[in-house]
Amino acid sequence: MKSKTNKIVKMAMLCALSIVLMLLIRFPIIPAAPYLEYEPADVPILVGGFLYGPISALILTVAVSLIQSLTVSASSGWVGFIMHIISTGTFVLVASFIYKKFHTNLGATIALILGCICMTLIAIPLNLFFTVRFWGIPHKVVVNMIPTVIIPFNLIKSGINSVATIVVYKAIERIISVDKPFNKQIGN
Repeated sequence: MKSKTNKIVKMAMLCALSIVLMLLIRFPIIPAAPYLEYEPADVPILVGGFLYGPISALILTVAVSLIQSLTVSASSGWVGFIMHIISTGTFVLVASFIYKKFHTNLGATIALILGCICMTLIAIPLNLFFTVRFWGIPHKVVVNMIPTVIIPFNLIKSGINSVATIVVYKAIERIISVDKPFNKQIGN
């Protein structure tokens, strides 16, 4: 019971960190689509997935996506919420599932690369369906955006978040060790 509570508290901390990063760091990376903004919220979600597995990563994704859809991305409504859950969910599920099976530095690298590729690939049908059907953007416009906006944006965003995850994961893993109670880790 105590370790389950400990895990929930640590996941809540990762969720809060993800939200803070999303609120503080946001900027467009593709000039043709300034409404597509980079934000590092996926980094704590990926860390949570690496520490606690794919289901935990998906739970974090849904929680962060919900808060994002009610705050900084409110204008995208339920469509943005669903698209974010599916795209980020694909990224973190693939990466954390592979890392769970191959728990090494190389495994983490491969997991993140494959997660980036899967996120980028899932963004194509998501945009072809949701952007056309619910936001009224003509199909031809979305098709033209695939190689110039959708693919580059998703590769850049997921790539930056993957590099950041590799850089911070070991440090965070030492702080949020799965086996140690939280108060023992911070010197109390």
